[in-house]
Amino acid sequence: MSGRARLALCAFAATLMSAGALLPLVEGVGWLVQAALLLGIQSGVGALARRVPLARTLTIACQIAVSLVLLSWLFVRDHALFGLLPGPQALIRLGELLVTGGEDIGMYSIPAPATDGIRLMVVGGVVLVGLAVDALAVTFRSAAPAGLPLLALYSVAAGLGDGFAGWFWFLLAASGYLLLLLAEGRDRLSQWGRVFGGLPRPGGFRNAPDGRPVRTGRRIGALALGIALAVPAALPALDSGLLSGRGSGNGKGSGGGTITAVNPLVSLKDNLNQPENREVMTYRTNAEDPQSLYLRILSLDEFNGSEWRSSTRRLTDVPSRLPQPTGLDRGVYVTEIRTNISASRSYQQTYLPLPYPASEVAIDGRWRYEAEGRTLVGDDGQTTGGAEYEVSSLVVEPTAEQLAAAGPPPQKLREEYTQVPDSLPDVVAETAEKVTEGSANAYERAVKLQDWFASEGGFTYDTSVSSGTGSSAIARFLRDKEGFCVHFSFTMAAMARTLDIPARVAVGFTAGALQADGSSSVGLRDAHAWPELYFEGVGWTRFEPTPSRGITPPYTLTENPTGGSSDPARPSTSASAAPSAASSAPESCPPQMRREGECGPSDEPGAALPTDAGPPVGKVLLVAFGALLALSLPLSPLLWRVRARSRRLGSGGRTPADAAARVLGAWREVTDCAWDHGIAPDESLTPRKAAARIVRLGGLDTAAAEAVHRIAGAVEQVLYAPEPRPVSGLTEDALTVRAGLEASAGRGARLRATFAPRSAVRMVWAVSDRWATLVQRWTDRPGRGRWTARLRRVTRQHG
Repeated sequence: MSGRARLALCAFAATLMSAGALLPLVEGVGWLVQAALLLGIQSGVGALARRVPLARTLTIACQIAVSLVLLSWLFVRDHALFGLLPGPQALIRLGELLVTGGEDIGMYSIPAPATDGIRLMVVGGVVLVGLAVDALAVTFRSAAPAGLPLLALYSVAAGLGDGFAGWFWFLLAASGYLLLLLAEGRDRLSQWGRVFGGLPRPGGFRNAPDGRPVRTGRRIGALALGIALAVPAALPALDSGLLSGRGSGNGKGSGGGTITAVNPLVSLKDNLNQPENREVMTYRTNAEDPQSLYLRILSLDEFNGSEWRSSTRRLTDVPSRLPQPTGLDRGVYVTEIRTNISASRSYQQTYLPLPYPASEVAIDGRWRYEAEGRTLVGDDGQTTGGAEYEVSSLVVEPTAEQLAAAGPPPQKLREEYTQVPDSLPDVVAETAEKVTEGSANAYERAVKLQDWFASEGGFTYDTSVSSGTGSSAIARFLRDKEGFCVHFSFTMAAMARTLDIPARVAVGFTAGALQADGSSSVGLRDAHAWPELYFEGVGWTRFEPTPSRGITPPYTLTENPTGGSSDPARPSTSASAAPSAASSAPESCPPQMRREGECGPSDEPGAALPTDAGPPVGKVLLVAFGALLALSLPLSPLLWRVRARSRRLGSGGRTPADAAARVLGAWREVTDCAWDHGIAPDESLTPRKAAARIVRLGGLDTAAAEAVHRIAGAVEQVLYAPEPRPVSGLTEDALTVRAGLEASAGRGARLRATFAPRSAVRMVWAVSDRWATLVQRWTDRPGRGRWTARLRRVTRQHG
């Protein structure tokens, strides 16, 4: 192996060994495999360019171009030219993914899920560092300075992680760098001969080096390793607690699928999309309406343009009786209730879920009190795991008249809770003014904002939408009108602030499910976010802008009681884009979707095949047969799809194997239907991620999105559960998905999906496989071997 090849291989290894320090920060190892693949191709391109040879700058340019093509193919192939070349649309999409990744990094706890944005940042970062290392160590043959980009890569990981495991990654990264230095030293010595003390050996080259480059490399290496040891100690480690770096009162939570991020809003998305609604706590309460009880974790009161987060607050000992809520007057009707809560041992996070506003908390353990948000936070590692506690809280029931007559808030509170960043797009304030036009007071403006989001603005509830919380995410949400509670809550809070209404975002859980024994069970899917607006005389008041989630507060229904008080939320009045001609909705359909007519699948018109009623004359029949054959050839993809759909969605048998086959058949039908509409299947994705991809790329409405995820959940049951649960309604769900894809596609795309479905290529594959099987069987029959050999000899003789 040549010296350059050895250097290139060591540069590749050193970069990957340093990138290993990022493994504890991001879930899974798939991103590292992708980075290794791209890094290997990039190093290979550099080796070929140096072998030509090309100029150094051209070598680096070739590597950059190939790396950009690879990143486009890996992340934005749907926007790239021919699925590979990074055109303008692909570059724009890469930029959007980088912005999204930056937002996600600030919001997810460690380890963060490998979202598209985060994957692009870590894979792209590793490839960029690998390019710098390869250019310095191999192209310019100076391995010592290559330790600086390696140091940067390791320092990022070391600054975000904590614990003794960091020493392993440090040793791994340091070993990679030292390996690179040794490879360079060997390469230099192979060219000049070994150098002792800087003196040229007798008969050696006059221009032999005096040993300074080796000594310089050692010094830079020692400096880089020293910095690598010092930087992690200087950088603050981000723990998984919600009070990261807030003094002695903060505790450190321990993951476990709970809301434990520095900013918990994005973590809600993972909880809402869990395949199993795992129970996190149970409670009993003497409230008259237990379903209206929200369990609040904390409030996010600071909006800096990149995210909503909790501002730094002072923690104190928990008082025996919590003080009177800020801004609440005696004229507002208040009742006190008691709630006994028992948290699951697997639910471990720093903040204590409480009904708001709590007035008294009886709990064992190390807990501290934050007065502004009226929350309790664990101290010195205290978490909610297995906690049992009793809470007295107030049920504040203001009237619409009291809220409308609220005076101006205190100046200090108004200044703090109406701040909006300069990066907030003008469209936010303009939309808020337009929606609330004609309102007489802050209360009417708040109600109009809530109603606009919940029913009048045409918004769609969709948990598959990217959950950034910055200014760009707000503008994107107002444009696309798709999202879940995170988007509804922080957008309404931001719009309220532009109207000079103090606002913040609360995070916690809705009431959960009422059990037969009178208790209530709260699961991960009950995680929720909602805005709180301040009204003098009432205090911080809950609003519910998210459709189909939570309970709409009664004091916001007084003026416009458009639905019964038992409605969980007013449904969207916008007509569904998906055609619906079903006579009845499936039983599993949510009530809101049933009212909107979005549950039933569209009745697909059957393909009318040409018939001939001519006389039974042989010639006429022959002509008719020829005509049918001629028509069936171009219609064969359509006919194959109709037959495949009927076979996959048929009833079948009743055994467990038959049930599993029906589930997999429904999933194959959904995958092929998405393929027909331009969403090529990706076999590397899990069913859940594949379902999210179909929802995102297909622009599915809520009913179709829920149908996709139900089928994906059934597939996971079949593939992974020891005893899969029986699933019904798969045929209806598959047809609902098909109707949703057709509704979001243009006329040309619908015609192509019907008459020239892309998935019909499976028919060609099936014919090819059968032909290969027949040929194999023919050749394997006794006596056919001599015949086949004779045929081959004749073929060779006659050319």
